[in-house]
Amino acid sequence: MRRTDETGASGEQAAVDYLRKEGFRIVQRNWRAGRYELDIVAVREDRIHFIEVKTRRVEGLTTPDEAMTPAKMRALRRAVESYLALYDTDLEPQIDFVAVDLYPDGEYGVRYVPEAVISRW
Repeated sequence: MRRTDETGASGEQAAVDYLRKEGFRIVQRNWRAGRYELDIVAVREDRIHFIEVKTRRVEGLTTPDEAMTPAKMRALRRAVESYLALYDTDLEPQIDFVAVDLYPDGEYGVRYVPEAVISRW
């Protein structure tokens, strides 16, 4: 596994651990359908959350937040629409973002951003 893949996988696990502590029930991880991908699908209360995770090393050139480009947000909307077309749910959909900062000592900083992408379903 490449270093970036390892960073991403460990950051995603940190995000899952954080979300579980915050009362989310993880439904799926790394969901794929064709070219569409969702990092985490989770449920809390009356909402289904589609959560994009971006992990970056703090000594790197970009932050996790900078990786959430307009193009990435459009791709997330399309992926969520694809998911909702395949799975029937009465829950209100919401697209969230988790930024994971990886520090040189191996510790993580996790920031949850609810409704990072606004959509009109």
